[in-house]
Order: sequence, then structure tokens, then C-alpha cells
Amino acid sequence: MRADLFTDPVDGLDEALSAVDAFDRVLVSGLLRPRPDQAAGLAALATAVGGTPLAALVAEAADKAAAGAAGEDHLVALAAARTALMGSVHDALTERVAEITGRPRAERTTPDAAAQEPGANVLAAARAWLCDLARAGWQGIDHELVAGAAPVVSAMLPDLRLRRQATLLDGFAAELAASCPGATLDRVPVRRWADLWTRALLLTLPGAARTPAMSTATGRLLPLGVDVQEHATAVQAQVHAVFEPADGTEPRLVRAAVSAPKPDTVVGAGLWHLLRPRMSLLAAAGECRSMDLDGMPVTDEGDLVWDDRRARTGEPVDPFSTARVVLATATDPVTAPLDRHPARIAVPVFLEGYAVEGDDDGEGDSTGEGAGEGDGAGESAGEGVGRLTFALAGHRLAVDTDRIPTAGPLTPDVVAASGACLGLLRWDAGEFLLQPLAVETTVRKKTLVFRAGGWAGGTTDKAGARAEKAATDSVAVLRERAGKLLRA
Repeated sequence: MRADLFTDPVDGLDEALSAVDAFDRVLVSGLLRPRPDQAAGLAALATAVGGTPLAALVAEAADKAAAGAAGEDHLVALAAARTALMGSVHDALTERVAEITGRPRAERTTPDAAAQEPGANVLAAARAWLCDLARAGWQGIDHELVAGAAPVVSAMLPDLRLRRQATLLDGFAAELAASCPGATLDRVPVRRWADLWTRALLLTLPGAARTPAMSTATGRLLPLGVDVQEHATAVQAQVHAVFEPADGTEPRLVRAAVSAPKPDTVVGAGLWHLLRPRMSLLAAAGECRSMDLDGMPVTDEGDLVWDDRRARTGEPVDPFSTARVVLATATDPVTAPLDRHPARIAVPVFLEGYAVEGDDDGEGDSTGEGAGEGDGAGESAGEGVGRLTFALAGHRLAVDTDRIPTAGPLTPDVVAASGACLGLLRWDAGEFLLQPLAVETTVRKKTLVFRAGGWAGGTTDKAGARAEKAATDSVAVLRERAGKLLRA
């Protein structure tokens, strides 16, 4: 682990992000009547891709947009340039991550083009709506404009091949609708909305939604941890694991995700009530057991297309033993071209022997060796630990405790008392961050493990059991009410 590379600058990173920011500001006011400062932002984007195959196309698009005469093709070219810049940032950061971890990367395979592109007409309608958004700008949105997405989403949803685009478009429109009218906004999420607009626009193009290259996985799956992503109406759990092929080839890092819609009354440990029946891997991860796979579909990007019929629960396995023995030799997956974005970086890493620093001290105030002499790990660390930092070999790595889900026994206090951590290395707001998935800590001279997915397979913890029971009751009531409405 090259801890010295956590804070070393990455060449060209600031310049690429500055060009992206300049273009993103253009979208705030819109391209219907561009101002001189917007023309400068468009020129900065064109300059940033100069010398690339996109150069001439983007230069023309920038000129047309600055004159208020940008057509659909010009806006697509600008979106492509922005995506290329964010992709270059992603590539530079993943190269840095590879240097930090020392792990090899898998080779990319180009998938075959789809024989028949789905929903050309409805995708064209989505593209037209997104172009209208760019012309109006975020400050120019109103309910009438945003409502134009509804019929497009309704036309997409019945086609499973368009479900990805429909979900993105629907979520984006919902965010915009909640912020209407744009003229009254005090704060605009500039980069987020530009990210969503750019991705949605490019996913309407032919070939963008092609099926990723697939193979099958037969061997042993060793779960490392569970990342829970929760929104008001949906929840997803993503299991990160090491896969050991039965043919003896090199182990590789893979992921398996399951998602479910949810009412806003289901929170905390109740989320597992919605997710657990959909994927047996969650129970195995919660109980620290391996799984034996037989012909499980897997993409080149390392995503398992989970099928319970192709998996069976195996023997107990300690994720920290997996991390210490196998993780360093596992191959990192590649990233699909349109998915290359800094926000997508989430690389499993293992750290131990660090000191933990809080906001108010700057010195190592706890380690796994001395923590936990009180009644529990949380009490030894104290309450309200604030922002944490791991100090490792004289270098520091910020810990993103805000990503720790409430649906498990892992808490910021427990992380503050830890001496070993399994987590996801991410990049946000200009720095690398560590999202803890599991930690080892010492309580009364006994080593204990706390995992974010510790309740995924069920729990005897009183708080967790109460939350699951409340979720069960809430879902039962909602199903009963839905049944009455359908019968009526």
C-alpha cells in the first residue's frame, strides 16, 4: 500500500476539472441567449479537447452554442466532450489507485454492437427534451418544461431494454420538478445536474445501451463487505467480493447488487427486510460465509448478474482473512466507457496499523491496540467523533463516515476505535476518501469485528430486530391498502 500517493497531486487533473466547471456554469443560465461569460466557458471546453478526435466537432459546436444557434447535434458534441474530460479524470485517478494498491487490472473487451437498437423514436423524444433543458438552463426550468419528460418515461418503461434510460430520466426530472421554478433557486447543484444531463443525453444515442460483454463464473465467492445506498423511494445493497475461479486462474474483484423500491417509512435495519428475499448472497455476507458459483453470468466490468439458482452457500470465511491473504493479488475490474466518472470509483482496500485522528486533535487518539477498554467500542471512542482521518506511515487518509449506513452495527465511534479496516477507496471534492465497510477493534482485550452488512442475514441485536419488525408491519399495512385500492 503506497500511502504516500493519497495526497500527491495528479498531473492535469485540475485543468480538466476547471474546463468541466466552466461548461457546467454555462448550463446554469442556458443556451437560448448566451452571454459573453458563457461563450468563454464553451471555448474552455473546446480548448480542453483540442488535439483529440473531438476537436473540430466540439469547436464548431461551441461556436454555434455561443451564437445561440446550437442544434441537437451540437449539444450532443458538447456533452461528449464533457464526458471525455470526466473520463480522463477517472482514468488518471484509477491509475493512481492502481499505484496505491499495487493490484493488476483486467483487460477491456469491446462488446459487439446490438443487432437492433431499441426505441429509436422514444429516445429521439428524450434527446429533444434534454436539449430543451440545456437551452432553458437550470434557472429557466418550470413545471411545464419538466413535465415534458413524463410521456417519454412512460413510453420507455414497458421496454426492459430502455429501463436504464427511463430510470435516469425519471429521477432527473423528479429532482428538477422539486426545484421549480428555477429562477427562485438559492443554490443550484451545478455539477450534479450537469452530470445527469450529460449522461442522459449520451444514453439516447445508438449503441450507448449495448449489452456489456459477458462470461460465466464458476468457483468460490468470498464476500468482503456490503455498501448500502438509500434514497427516499429506493434502496440498493452492493456486495463487494473476491472471486476465486475453479480453474485456478487469478482471483478477481467482483460486485453483485440488488435493489428494491421502498416506502419512506422503511429505514435503518428494516431495509434488509426488502432486500434479503431478492438475493441469497446478502444472507451469506451477513453470516460471513462463502458462496460456490456455477456458471454465474458476469460482465467484464466485474458485475455478477445474480441468479440464486447458480449459487449455494459455502463454508464460514472471515473477510479480514480474505483481505490479508487474497485481496492484494486480486485483479481490479475495468470500467465501461460511458461509466468512466470519478464518482464511480469505489475500490476495495485493506488498511491496518493506522492511528485515528479526529477534527479537534490532529494526533493519533486511538488505535485498535488500546481501544475498547470500556463497556464497548463506541464508548471508548467517545461520542461525536466528527471527521475522522487515518494516519498511516506518516500520511493521512480522510474517512467518509457519512456513508456508513444505519442498517448495521458499524458506527463512526466504532471506526474511531479500530485498528484494521476494510473499505472502499473513493474520490470526492478533490481528495481520496475511505468508506468503511468493516473494522476490527479491541474490546476488553478481545478482537471484535463490526460490519456495515452485519445485519444483512438477520440479527439478534435489539435495535435491529425492532427496526425489522417495524418495517414488516409497515410493508404489510401498505400491501393491504394497495390491495384494497386495486379491488376498488
